[in-house]
This record gives sequence, structure tokens and C-alpha cells, in this order.
Amino acid sequence: MANRLAHETSPYLLQHADNPVDWWPWSAEAFEEARRRNVPVLLSVGYSSCHWCHVMAHESFEDDATAALVNDHFVAVKVDREERPDVDAVYMEAVQAATGQGGWPMTVFLTPDAAPFYFGTYFPPEPRHGMPSFPDVLEGVRGAWADRREEVGEVADRIVKDLAGRSLAYGGDGVPGQEELAQALLGLVREYDATRGGFGGAPKFPPSMVLEFLLRHHARTGSEGALQMAADTCEAMARGGIYDQLGGGFARYAVDRAWVVPHFEKMLYDNALLCRVYAHLWRATGSDLARRVALETADFMVRELRTPEGGFASALDADSDDGTGKHVEGAYYAWTPEQLTAVLGEEDAALAAAYYGVTEDGTFEHGSSVLQLPQGSGVADADRIASIAARLLAAREERERPGRDDKVVAAWNGLAIAALAETGALLDRPDLIERATEAADLLVRVHMDETARLTRTSKDGRAGTNDGVLEDYADVAEGFLALAAVTGEGAWLDFAGFLLDLVIDRFTGEGGALYDTAHDAETLIRRPQDPTDNAAPSGWTAAAGALLSYAAHTGSEAHRAAAEGALGVVKALGPRAPRFIGWGLAVAEALLDGPREIAVVGTPDDEAFQELRRTALRAAAPGAVLATGAPDSEEFPLLKDRPLVAGRAAAYVCRHFVCEAPVTDPAELAAKL
Repeated sequence: MANRLAHETSPYLLQHADNPVDWWPWSAEAFEEARRRNVPVLLSVGYSSCHWCHVMAHESFEDDATAALVNDHFVAVKVDREERPDVDAVYMEAVQAATGQGGWPMTVFLTPDAAPFYFGTYFPPEPRHGMPSFPDVLEGVRGAWADRREEVGEVADRIVKDLAGRSLAYGGDGVPGQEELAQALLGLVREYDATRGGFGGAPKFPPSMVLEFLLRHHARTGSEGALQMAADTCEAMARGGIYDQLGGGFARYAVDRAWVVPHFEKMLYDNALLCRVYAHLWRATGSDLARRVALETADFMVRELRTPEGGFASALDADSDDGTGKHVEGAYYAWTPEQLTAVLGEEDAALAAAYYGVTEDGTFEHGSSVLQLPQGSGVADADRIASIAARLLAAREERERPGRDDKVVAAWNGLAIAALAETGALLDRPDLIERATEAADLLVRVHMDETARLTRTSKDGRAGTNDGVLEDYADVAEGFLALAAVTGEGAWLDFAGFLLDLVIDRFTGEGGALYDTAHDAETLIRRPQDPTDNAAPSGWTAAAGALLSYAAHTGSEAHRAAAEGALGVVKALGPRAPRFIGWGLAVAEALLDGPREIAVVGTPDDEAFQELRRTALRAAAPGAVLATGAPDSEEFPLLKDRPLVAGRAAAYVCRHFVCEAPVTDPAELAAKL
């Protein structure tokens, strides 16, 4: 029988539409069905580029005998965690509390009232590595439900009560100051890997938001140590296998400490955040490597993730066909010496192997290697290397491509808009600003209704059915604010304002605390609320940043107060867990610096105006906001009452409610910033 996933917009759910398991999407009807049949709910949560989700699907959900067991004794519900981060967050918290670890695929058994009572992640088809088999788990849960129902009910009640009691002790007394940020820096120094860059051990994740904090901290305080950690980590990642040396763009994480072997999926949010970091590193240092990586990563996003509607797809899969019909992780990206020779001939293959660190034994599986740039600079003839890279890339294009999850997630598109807009403006690539504008147009057209409420996802230009969560409102506002600064179009500031008004009205609790879901969202067993920055900025800290920028643009006291209220959590967590609140720390740097408000007035065709505008865009002052346009233009509040100076283009800089005298010389402006 066909299950009920065929009409969903999530590529992950569509991957399961032909399973023999009778899947339901997350819906009230599924739980009503469980009540009617008096059976538990099997909740399976994953996402389309998750390797072990594919493995479990192939072993268990595509197996007729296992599917019959599921269909006879459970109502099976499939959730794409990227589409329903709220459902994922609530049950993941329960899994972690119960088992001490979490991950995907997530497998949870629920009562028909959605209360969880048994948890796991991946279960194999037969017992191995101390794990029970999935059929044994199904039989065990079925037995407990039939024979020990009362006990199951008590466990479920206890878990729900325990989760409800975990409200956030969030330290809402005031904003983080110099002392907390200095302590956070010290904490990062302690966890810094001085030989390989990055923080902590394996697996090692690109610390994009922490790097943003380090760059801003350097800009505000002049701390050389902060800049060094950021620059060295960026160089180590860019030389490692986590970075695609042929096609640009970063993989999700490295399985080792030295950035050699990646977990190969490429996510939109990682690449957006890292593209922006490398552009900002270039702004701080002028580094050629930073410039190259920022542009290659931007080009990767446009080339490989852009959808026909102008938005950006969520992810590229880790697995692809290795040429024998088997789906293998990393098959698209890894090379053996023989494969190099086949494409390049003996002589160039030897050079390529030396240059990219391809060995006879291999750095990855089955004697293959992930390309790196292990050696120092100045080794090889640049033209010859460029020719080798072009031929390898062309040969790789012939391989079977990894699958693409082409749903458009509002939040991650907001991050991509900010990255492409700023990278395009800083590195003189107007085409990237156009791509950012097209994605922003798509969000307004497809994701936003007439009251400015957001839908989280769309696919093929069709909006999904799930409401936006806090990170969607915050990251889209962040993208619109960046676009306003680089295009000089005030409409993007207005759109950001609509979204941020909804953050204040619908997501804010006591004392400035923020919730991940709106006040009127679907009620789950607990209302999710997570201020920590993990793979991407939390909705909480992203909202704090966007609220602060909007307040700087408009002088709105309500938005500044909301930003300061939200930053209380950074005061509490920054000194204790700086690696997990990097974006919050970056926003705190902006607050301490002002942030500065820059207005540049003049006419677009005046070279002096353009030079002042370029200087302002290249200002490293943390969180500085920029408005550009004609004198006294209605486009931006910051342009009001700002005339030319003696008929010449001029720049006005204010911070902490104090304005300095306007300047007409770019060098003077640079000194102020």
C-alpha cells in the first residue's frame, strides 16, 4: 500500500514515500489513529543528507517483514528535522536526557498523547556492537505496551514532567560586558588546538560563529591572539580535506582533529556562515587565501545549491554511486593515484599527487585520498596547477553526483543572503549581490504572507505547510539588513522590521527570554527554547543580533531593549561555554562597540560617494550598520537631516548616542571606523 508521504514537500519524506512502512507525516490525524487502534506511535526523525538515516531506511524500512511488524503494531510517523526543528528539538532533548547521547536517525516510541517512553537512534537489522536489532526493539515495545501498559504510562508521565521542569535558568540580569567577553576569550584559548587550528578534538566542526566573535573582538580591542586563532583556523580548514579543493565549499565536519577526512555532506548553513567569515577575515587582514576561499565558497553555493526559483537548496548528500551501482560515502570527492593518472597522464598525476596529498595508501577508505593542500606556498607552477585542477574538476563532473535536498529553508537562505551580499560588496562581485537579492525576493514572494508571517520551507516555488520558527524570522531579518546596507534599498530594512516586530510580539517571554516557537504555535509536550549556537546561530542569538542592528538603523528603543534582554543569556553562558554561544558573543561585541551607525550621502554616479561607501563597507567595527543614499533621502532613517558638506559627498558616524563631525575624506572615515 502507498503510504501518505507522496504529497509532502520535503525531499526526505519523499524518499520514504514508497516504503512498505505505512508512514504518516506529523499530524493530529496520526495520533488520532493511534488512539483509535490503541497502539503506540513510532516516531522516526532524520534528514535527507544523513548517512545513517539512509542505512536504517535501507535495512529496515524497505524490508517487508520489518515493515509488517511496524504496520501491525504501531502508527509510524516520519519527520524531516529540517522542516520541523521544533518537533526534533523536543524529542531530542528527551533522548539525550534518557540515554546521555543523541543523533539521527532518531527513533522514539510515544503514547497516543505524544508522550515519549522508549528511545534510541540507529538500530541495526540484527543485534551487533551491543545494540539490539530493530525487530527485537519493536517486539519489546509491543510487549511492554500489551502487558505493562501502566508502567509505560508512568514512565511517559515522568519524562514529560521532567522536561517541563527544565525551564531555562537564563541569567537575565543585564548584558554581557568587557569582563564576560574577556573570560569567553580565555575559555576559547584553553580549548584551542594550537597545532591544527579549531577547538576541541575529533570530530571537529568548523567553528564559524566563534571565528566571527574572534574577528569582532580583535576589531574592538586589537587583540592579536584573537586574530591569530581565527586566521590560523581558517587556513587549516581551507588546506584540509574538509574544504573541497576543486569545487569550493565546506563539508559538515571532519572526523579527525586535523581536518583531513570530512563527513562529506555539504550544508547551506555551513557554507553561508563560512563564506561570510572568510570575507570578514579578508577585510581584517587582506589575506589572499581568505579572499579566494570566500569567493570559491560563494561560487559553490550559486553553482551547486541555487534552485531554478532563485533560492538555495538545503544540502548535498554525503553518499553517491561509486561507479559500480553502490552508494558510497565520499565517492564523488576522493581520488586514487590510478584515477589521477587516467585523467592527467603520468607526469601531471605525480605533481597532482604531491600537491594535493594523494598517497598510495590513501587518506580515506579503499586506498583513496581526500584532496588537501598540505604543503607550504610557492611549490608549483601556478598555471600548471590551475590546468590540473580544471581537468580534475571536469573529470569529477562525469561521476554520479551526490543527491541534493532542494527544499528552501527560510532561515538558511537568510544566512546565504547575508553572506553573498557582503562578499559581493567587499570583493567587487555585483553578481553575488544580485543572487542574494533574487533569493530575498523569493522569500518575500513565497515564504511571507501579508501579515509578514513566515513559512519555514518551500520546494519548487511552492510553500510548505510548516510555520517559521524563531531562527527563520531572525536569520531572514539578518539577511535583509545586510542586503539593505549593500544595495542602499530601504525596502529591505522595512521588511526586516516587519519580521522583528513579530519576534517581539510572538516569541518573547519573561525578562527578554525567547522561545523557538510562536505563542500560538502547535502545542508540543514542551515549548522548545534553546539559546545555544550549534551548527548555525540559535534563533535566540540571531534575533538579538538582528534586533540590535535594526535599533541602530531606526533608533527604536523597543528593539534595542529586546536585544539587550535577549543578551542576558550570553552573560550567563559566554564565560562558561564560549564554544556554544559564538554568535551570541559576536552580538555582544557589537553591543559593546555601539554598534556604530554610518550614513554616507551623495549621488550614485559621484566617485567620491562610491569611495566613502566602499570605505564604510570595509569597516571592521563590530555590527556597524550602514545607510547610503541621497542627502535627506526617505530611504533610510539614518539619512534624515544629513546634507552634503560644501557640496561634497559626506559620511556621518554616530555611536552610543553621540555623533562625530561629518567627513568627506575616505582616509578620515577609515580612521574613525
